[in-house]
Amino acid sequence: MKIAFLGLGGMGSAMVRNLVKDGHTVVAWNRSYEPTKAINALGVAIERTPAEAAKEGDIAITMLADDAAVEAVTLGKDGIIEGLKEGAAHISMSTISVALSERLAKAHAERGQNYAAAPVFGRPEAAEAGKLFIAAGGDAELIDKIRPALEAMGQRVFVMGDQPAQANLVKLTGNFLITCVIESLAEAFALTAKGGVDTAKVFELLTETLFAAPVYKTYGALILDGKFSPPGFKMPLGLKDNRLLLQAAEKLEAPLPFASIVRDRFLAAIANGDGGLDWSAIAKRAAEDAGFEVK
Repeated sequence: MKIAFLGLGGMGSAMVRNLVKDGHTVVAWNRSYEPTKAINALGVAIERTPAEAAKEGDIAITMLADDAAVEAVTLGKDGIIEGLKEGAAHISMSTISVALSERLAKAHAERGQNYAAAPVFGRPEAAEAGKLFIAAGGDAELIDKIRPALEAMGQRVFVMGDQPAQANLVKLTGNFLITCVIESLAEAFALTAKGGVDTAKVFELLTETLFAAPVYKTYGALILDGKFSPPGFKMPLGLKDNRLLLQAAEKLEAPLPFASIVRDRFLAAIANGDGGLDWSAIAKRAAEDAGFEVK
């Protein structure tokens, strides 16, 4: 399969490496030059504009930071929509809003192009290992067509529905649950530490019994070690995802009280100078509330 890949950040570059390793022909584009050098060394051609990259592919994959970036790269001047062939497909793997996903689906359909959403769960190390979990949404035939590419980047593909935006809603919901895990672990650690219990023992008990899921182990270890830098997922991106979740919930008239609590944790973290840290650093707020000095 010939693939145009747009967005060579920590996640995107790892995903491209796995596509190449799986035998796909890849061309790429990135807004800045530096990340393109290592990808070009793999034999991946680097195109000058998103449109030029897209015209080379059976599918064009975007892995970008936010709505603004995806909208500009797709619908802006020299965007994907201008270069993508009729019948070819844009696969958005970014974490974007439900509203933008719906708009992209409509815009591509008007051009005779296809569109699917396939946002991912997993940090950069999972992307490097090809172990992402992928939530896909879109026409069933299109999902079947792109499945080989998705499986080259992830360990399992979950089809959420025939509307691309359904996958985006699930992705935002999953990220919300991760932030609830971070917050609940932070509160549990703060409480037990203040009660004189070794937090490492609390972590061991929880993650080897009732809460043995990878998300508890991964984020529990980060909180326990205070390992918030370098960030695997930056704080402002966590706040962005929380905002998109609340927007979707408001439209659907579904109250999410915990999401509002998490939003305030993000705002407090950024206001206290933690904007450059991993999003798990919202855990510092629970320690501070309990009267601890934190790193």
